[in-house]
Amino acid sequence: MATSLWEPTNLPPAEELETRAVLKKLPAARSALAELKGISKTIPNEGILLNTLPLQEAKDSSAVENIITTHDELFKAALQTEGLKSQAAKEVSNYAAALRLGFDLVQQYGFLSVNHLAQIQAELEQNSGGYRRLPGTTLMNQNGEVVYTPPQHADDILRLMGNLETYLNDDTLSDADPLVKMAVLHFQFESIHPFYDGNGRTGRILNILYLVLKGLLDIPVLYLSRYLIRHKADYYHLLQQVRDTGNWEPWLLYMIEGVEQTSRETITLIGEMRDLMQHTKQQLRTYRFYSQDLLNNLFRHPYTRIEFVQQELKVSRITAASYLNQLAADGLLQKQKLGVANYYINQPLFDLLARSS
Repeated sequence: MATSLWEPTNLPPAEELETRAVLKKLPAARSALAELKGISKTIPNEGILLNTLPLQEAKDSSAVENIITTHDELFKAALQTEGLKSQAAKEVSNYAAALRLGFDLVQQYGFLSVNHLAQIQAELEQNSGGYRRLPGTTLMNQNGEVVYTPPQHADDILRLMGNLETYLNDDTLSDADPLVKMAVLHFQFESIHPFYDGNGRTGRILNILYLVLKGLLDIPVLYLSRYLIRHKADYYHLLQQVRDTGNWEPWLLYMIEGVEQTSRETITLIGEMRDLMQHTKQQLRTYRFYSQDLLNNLFRHPYTRIEFVQQELKVSRITAASYLNQLAADGLLQKQKLGVANYYINQPLFDLLARSS
């Protein structure tokens, strides 16, 4: 197979993006995204969604790169018992931390810069390699054949990333729908391939952050990677098809469909989480130590521990342990041992999150 001779040029693309088919596809996706934004507000503490759903996205995005972990490994890793994390769980945890960092940057600055993207990639990869400065990077297919050679020179990478930053933040460059622009940004970022490692995962973080930046979501709860891994062959094929043919329409339709599908799935998941919280609240109300903070803790941490309850409820260690042990004795939590410490599983929440994968 011959390598693609296509080279990225400055955004916006010269080709027509909002074709009739694309314009017809957009309303359903925008409607689903708006519904997702609305239902996210029905969970009383946004920290619950910020602690659980980005882990789902991290797990699925990492799986696109063949980094496979289980929910059990992932939630154990979230217990912060560093020495007990598998390598895959560490990488997924790094993705979740990078996504949270990106969200913090968007909230703090109201824009995303090339420096912000470098910070996100550094958090993801746990190194400070920065943008590529040395030639030699190629993209290969599953047979080991080179299908595309991204820009090789550092000056070209920085120039193209500067243009991507402008397109990302300055809407006067293009009046295309934000979902179209998200797909264009993802394509361009992956085509520039600006880092030595972590380009795919950083590009998927960019998808979510762009939706937050444009006000289509309040918090990063859309885990689009679920859709991408289900249709992984199409993902890579359609990216390359734009380079080979200049035809954007199939790629744009693919990404817009992904937003609609994953929005609807996440709406269902959040609704089920809300119902489960309400059921658990009724159970907890029979205890003299019930509080909204305790309920929030059990849903913010599918696997919780005494220290988490102690910190979040501002109670003594003895008190926190007594709460959790009582709930475990009554079957509301499952008590397990990890190393020398105990942790407590919200089993219905775990089952719900695991089933949604």
